[in-house]
Amino acid sequence: MLVENHDLKSALLLYINLLEKEKYFEAHEALEEAWHPLRKSNHPLKNLVKGLINGAICFEHIKRDRDESRRKAMQVLKSYERHKHICKEEIEFFNEFSKCCNKIEILKELHKL
Repeated sequence: MLVENHDLKSALLLYINLLEKEKYFEAHEALEEAWHPLRKSNHPLKNLVKGLINGAICFEHIKRDRDESRRKAMQVLKSYERHKHICKEEIEFFNEFSKCCNKIEILKELHKL
């Protein structure tokens, strides 16, 4: 699967970096810019990217620790869970996608989700 948006790889690398720094909202923003062209062209990776965007938002809810933040976190995490199976070796940027998914899984364990 080829991605027409050449910035996706850079966005994925930035996303990982921002997750490491616990800048979850910023990670969401970094990927969202790359997601829009994928969504508009109905690209096969659009749902995986959207899942990762929601994965970052999940941890932003937990970080903000507001009323019902855990419930909200679990709600948005469902998008990631529905689409993480798309991350397979045959996709373009598999290494970057795999690192992103692994980081979300580590954060899920850390926060007992």
